[in-house]
Amino acid sequence: MNHTQLMKAALDAAERGWHVFPLRPGSKRPALHGEKSCPHTGECSGGHRKWEQRATTDPNRIWAAWSRAPFNVGIATGPSGLVVVDLDTPEHKGSSDAPDGAATFGALCERAAQAVPDTYRVRTISGGTHLYFTAPAGVRIGSTAGTVAESVDTRGWGGYVVAAGSILPAGQYEALSAPETVPVPLWLQSILEPAPKPAQAPSVAVAGQSRRYADVALANETRNVATAQHGSREAALFRAARALGRFVAWGDLPRHLVEQALQEAGEATGLSASECRSTLRSALNWSITHNSRSGATA
Repeated sequence: MNHTQLMKAALDAAERGWHVFPLRPGSKRPALHGEKSCPHTGECSGGHRKWEQRATTDPNRIWAAWSRAPFNVGIATGPSGLVVVDLDTPEHKGSSDAPDGAATFGALCERAAQAVPDTYRVRTISGGTHLYFTAPAGVRIGSTAGTVAESVDTRGWGGYVVAAGSILPAGQYEALSAPETVPVPLWLQSILEPAPKPAQAPSVAVAGQSRRYADVALANETRNVATAQHGSREAALFRAARALGRFVAWGDLPRHLVEQALQEAGEATGLSASECRSTLRSALNWSITHNSRSGATA
């Protein structure tokens, strides 16, 4: 593929409002200099700017960059207002026993009582699929690996995807269907968006007050799960576990108590016992890992 075709791929993405930056020819790696080799001139005159900061929709900058070499096209998903779901194939995982990302995502949609969204999608070199969604306004969604499900990763802030039209030795990234992107499904957004910080307890320095606050949070989150409507039950369970996991990490609530309360609430809404256990395990593990006692006063 020549400079002109790759430049067109970059300009087409930028015309959609997606912020692009050059990837090395025939590669998925950024072609921009790293911090150690930063010349501190031009865009970096005020300090080193990484690829996410330097990604652009300016056609003049794109023309200047892609005139120099047949760069592949990277799309910085965060600045572009995108959430891209990356559905891997067993072959890409290197094992025929690995789950198929498309099948897993389809099952998640079915569980949420929704069809797989008809949105802009790109076929990857490995045979996987990138589903492009419009990120919700005012919510900063990061990138994940395995949070949604095995073989289902997402790219938001801090991540990028290789744009359609880019070419690697094994083949070309290809746009498949649905020229427009649709908003990220609410059930998926509830899993991906950061868990809200609990309101400040009256005095976290007093252990008794802190524990009472945790008990109130447990009661509220359990009620939220128990009253969740069909189509949002699993998302409500995941969100509740993410919110309560911090209290487990801080020592205010025992894990078994949280698991028992949310398990019962989830099953009461119609979720199976195995669905509840799987959702609770992943959400609590994530929340406990990412919280510390210092978070109580942040």
